[in-house]
Order: sequence, then C-alpha cells, then structure tokens
Amino acid sequence: MTSHAEFGEKTPGSEVAEVFGDHIRGRTILITGVSPRGIGATTALAFASQQPGLLILASRTRSKVEEVTKQIRSKHPDARVEIVSLDLGSQQKIREAVKEVERLTDRLDILVNNAGLVVTSRQQTPEGIEMQFGTNHIGPFLFTNLLLPLLRNAAGRSPLPAGGGATRVVTVSSGGHRLSPIRFSDYNFEGKTEVPPEEDHFKPLPGAFGNFTTDGYNGIITYCQSKTANILFTLYLQKHLPRLGITPYVIHPGTIETELSRDQDAELTAQFYKTGLYWKTVDEGCSTTLVAALDPALNEVKGLYLSDCQFTDPYAHANDPVAAERLWKLSEELVGEKFTLEA
Repeated sequence: MTSHAEFGEKTPGSEVAEVFGDHIRGRTILITGVSPRGIGATTALAFASQQPGLLILASRTRSKVEEVTKQIRSKHPDARVEIVSLDLGSQQKIREAVKEVERLTDRLDILVNNAGLVVTSRQQTPEGIEMQFGTNHIGPFLFTNLLLPLLRNAAGRSPLPAGGGATRVVTVSSGGHRLSPIRFSDYNFEGKTEVPPEEDHFKPLPGAFGNFTTDGYNGIITYCQSKTANILFTLYLQKHLPRLGITPYVIHPGTIETELSRDQDAELTAQFYKTGLYWKTVDEGCSTTLVAALDPALNEVKGLYLSDCQFTDPYAHANDPVAAERLWKLSEELVGEKFTLEA
C-alpha cells in the first residue's frame, strides 16, 4: 500500500512533490528523457520545486533539455540543475554519459529511467539491436547498472530518517506491455524463427495496431515488448537491490499525448483515441513516477508495478521470475558485460 490512497489518475505530480517535499530536499536526482512537452519535463519541474541538492537532466537532444532547464531556473532560480548528454540507443554514448555523471556527483539518491521512443519503421542501434528494444530496455539496463556504485553510495549514507530503501530506481513502462511478452527467439523481430506461442504477441491486434510494414515490422508490438522488458528488468532488480538499501519500482504513467507519438501516422493516432482511455495532462502523467520515487511507505518493497499512483498487477508474462532471469542474461550478452548485484 502507498501512504496516500486518495492519489489517483487525476492527481497532479506537482501535488505529489509538495506532499513528499521532505524526501526531495537536498537529494541528488537524475531523470532521463527530458523534453519540453513530455512527462520528463514535468517530473523535473516537480522535483525542482522542492529544493533538491542536485538535479541532473540526461537526454539526447541538448537544445530541448536546455529549454526545460530554462523553465526550471525561471520558476526556481536557486535550483542546481546540470545537463548530461545521453543517447540510450548507443552503448558507447551511455558509457560516456555515465562518466559525465560521475564528474558531477559521487552519489545518486533517485534515478528515474523516463526516456523512451516509439518508431513505426524498422531501425537498429549501432550494435544491431532493434531500436525500441535497444533504446527502451538495453539502454536503461546498461545505464542503471553502470550507475549502481553511485546509488550504493547514496544508500549507504541516506540523510533521511527513514534510512534504507529511500534510494530508488524508477523505470517508466507502459500498460501496452500486455500486448507482447519477450520474443526471446526473435527479439529483433526479424522473422528468423517460428515464435513459440508463449512468446508471441496478443492476437488479434485491433485496427491500425495490427499494421505491418512491407518488411514484416510492427512498431506497436516491438514497443510493447520493450515495455514488458522494463517490468522484468525491475522484477530482477527487486530480487537483488533491496539488500543494498536500493528500492526499484516500475510504473505506467497513463495515456498522455506527448512527443513520444511524433512518429505515428494519422491512422495509428486515431486508433489510440478509439481506446476510450482517460487522457492525462503531462502533470498528471508524472504523478505515479513521483509516488514510486518518494513515498516513504515504499522503502520496503510493497509491490512491483504502479499505475494511477497505486499498485496494480502487470500481465503474467511481465511478472515471471524465470523470464526476468533469462532477460537479464540476454541483456548482459547484448552489452558485453556481466553485472553482480551483491552486497
């Protein structure tokens, strides 16, 4: 249970930040994927409103982050904000970004893996990984693991009375994870092998969600696979990190119109509106992230996946410890490095 059962789908993130202000002040916080009209920006503004010690904004397009930084400094001139260039689609760029972070701080109290992308045509990372799986999962996997020493430093000397568990890793997933498990037999969606039924996507996909390109690519399925990966990644972290004083959670922010959808055509956009879901403002869209990052009632693991500021259950294929272990090993292979999460 969270400490505020009254928080829900229409709760603004600015309100959550104010309620948990004591758990922001003086702390070092890093947010990925910050652009002016996205939930990364409202997440950053909410944190900045409560006097963090250091707010690090890590994103690919520097001009967009600078615009958000300008907004923050105009509203909160005393906030210390630093920018780090981060391209989660490139493992080399991720390693360079981690070195930048290490030059700024020796501790990290809260990491928010907010960045993500949606593409509707087949693309690959420089390492040859399908772009959405590579950017939305492999990128945060590598970034988080390389930042673990800073998270452990913070957990070892938390300034909060609550102590252990106040150091958090929050990863933004999506309710869309329900449409696809991990296609271990064909994670690049290349059609090289026959996909076992337990790895195949939900069928039939409604309307434009079921559109494939001429080379057999479906951007919705591959996006949803990457969002399942976010949840399984967090499930694995929950097995290992709490003993180090670090508490991981994964969240669904809700349905929000942001720049994430800029690659969609009119038919696909119309299909999303046919779902009949409540469309949140960007301020409402960051509230669940803030609950997961700040609520002291969650210092001990109380659940895995939050939506509308409260715990709910992800689909079974995203809550499978065996799949989580398998994904971890695959991810290590794809980054060429093994990570030990022991005390």
